[in-house]
Amino acid sequence: MKYGVATFPEKKIQDFANSYRKRYDPHYALIPPHITLKEAFEMDEEMLPKAVEHLDQVALNTSPFTVHLPKISTFHPTNNVIYIAVEESEAVKKLHEKINSDVLYHESAYNYIPHITIGQQMSDDELHDVYGSLRMLKMESKTRIDRFHLMYQLENGSWTIYQTFLLRG
Repeated sequence: MKYGVATFPEKKIQDFANSYRKRYDPHYALIPPHITLKEAFEMDEEMLPKAVEHLDQVALNTSPFTVHLPKISTFHPTNNVIYIAVEESEAVKKLHEKINSDVLYHESAYNYIPHITIGQQMSDDELHDVYGSLRMLKMESKTRIDRFHLMYQLENGSWTIYQTFLLRG
């Protein structure tokens, strides 16, 4: 089965992201706006108890923190993705590293860049048009990270929460 680990920003950030995602992100209906903490991975169900125990230890040893969301950015030309940038992301990167260790470790195809996707799989022209107008926005938002979720993918491609882990370090 396919699993992933993510955290969800505050509602006002989700509402902002969704106002663009409904038009520019084909995954809009599959998962709410989120910061991926561990990209999708395959895992046998027998490994689930060990994975849950690992994630519980990560949560136990991690304190809640706040991240700054200063601007809209893009991964172009590598990927035609527009996203809300996550700044002051050392705490997010450390959380990602803790999660992606031990029984859940695997090599990633990309460097980890925490973000909230608002558009993807766009043509070059569409990306340049949308990004051209969005990059002028002053975000100046913050969101508190006090939990993360082990998620699994359903047959229809949507993601649902298997278990939530509260940060209590």
